[in-house]
Amino acid sequence: MAAIGIDVGGGSIKGALIGEDNRIVKEAVRANSGARSAEDMAADMADIIRELSADCAVDAIGVGLPGTVDDAAGVVVYTPNVDFRLYDLRGRLLELTGHTVRLINDANAAAFAESLAGAAKGAESAVIVTLGTGVGGGVVIGGKLLTGYTGAASELGHMVIVQDGEPCGCGRKGCFEAYASATALVRMARRAMESNPQSLLCRLAEAEGKVSGRTVFAAYDAQDPAARAVVERYLDHLATGLANLVNIFYPEVIALSGGIANRGESLIRALEERVFSQVHGAAYAQKRTRLTTCNLGYEAGMIGAALYAKGMQ
Repeated sequence: MAAIGIDVGGGSIKGALIGEDNRIVKEAVRANSGARSAEDMAADMADIIRELSADCAVDAIGVGLPGTVDDAAGVVVYTPNVDFRLYDLRGRLLELTGHTVRLINDANAAAFAESLAGAAKGAESAVIVTLGTGVGGGVVIGGKLLTGYTGAASELGHMVIVQDGEPCGCGRKGCFEAYASATALVRMARRAMESNPQSLLCRLAEAEGKVSGRTVFAAYDAQDPAARAVVERYLDHLATGLANLVNIFYPEVIALSGGIANRGESLIRALEERVFSQVHGAAYAQKRTRLTTCNLGYEAGMIGAALYAKGMQ
């Protein structure tokens, strides 16, 4: 049963033909930007569908989008960084291609892929946390996504971990996203650089022309005191949010994705004691959540959208 998964992002629209083994057979991509209209993006999705289905029969098509979707109605309700507002994407793609598509939030799609075919394959329950510009993720229990009454559940980045803390893009203060995203790490680094102008962190940022997560961790690995203070504080905040997720869901697996998660085992080792020291009943638990990193990379959103569509047939 061949399926197509499409992952709509602010910089690109990526599509993949997924084979029987849940692996990518063929890919297609179109450039994207937040300034483009919903109609233009729908036209690109239609092109991708036609390109990927040209030489084979496709049984299911899923589209992952960065915002709230109503899959029952086929409508993209709202995407904050690309221009979809109550847009009938299913209807439009049916007109353009003759194919019916299923809609899913992009973070949920990635979580679904990692649960069924990636880092949490075989687990009874999993929480996937994406550490990028924001903090996103999804919750999979018994092979099913937790989407909630409105379809917008599992906004993991928007639980408050610091009362009256840093402002978040959602309008609240102190959200997990405002402390554990790559954006938050860079914000903390910039403040540290202002106070420590002679630090290695400053020199590396100047050489690179910007401060980034990579800059911060490079200075951290080189034992720069300013960078180490930033990273230790960042890890404390990240661990608090992850411990909250364990206490709420107690999943078999929590898997981290995004650029920061590319640090792999060194990140997991730095987090484990911080996380599990905050988990309710951890000292007496005979089973413990496994903390790991995701392994599908950029493919997760496309694979997850396709698997979701296949499961809904």
